[in-house]
Amino acid sequence: MAKDFINIKNRKARFQYEIQETFVAGIMLLGTEIKSVRDSKVSLGESYCYFKSDELFIKNMHIGEYSHGNINNHDPLRERKLLLQKRELSKLQSKMEQGGNLTIVPLRLFINDRGLAKLEIALGAGKKLHDKRNSLKEKAVKREMDRKMKY
Repeated sequence: MAKDFINIKNRKARFQYEIQETFVAGIMLLGTEIKSVRDSKVSLGESYCYFKSDELFIKNMHIGEYSHGNINNHDPLRERKLLLQKRELSKLQSKMEQGGNLTIVPLRLFINDRGLAKLEIALGAGKKLHDKRNSLKEKAVKREMDRKMKY
């Protein structure tokens, strides 16, 4: 049986945050949620991660309702627990407590070889407006260089 390749990205994250360190976390999903993930009905745009009593949760990740679900379908915006090793959790938590404007942002959601949903998260510092302008400028220069090299 051929597996579908699911790779849902948060395109805003790399533009709005300076990524410092990435982690891959498991995610606790309900049955109808994993079916919706396999149908690519996920949006990571407004989502963020936070700690609640030494556990990491993701909030505002929208997983659309499963089309063939019944009355027991899931809430699309519910909080979901992220699964990391204890040392990774303590490392993230200590950096969050010491660092200035650090936040944990989801970068992409994918399904691994074993069929499990995984979330790539990153520790990032918010970019200032001038940093965002520089990113746009560099992107435009790179695009122009690629265009010149093509001809």
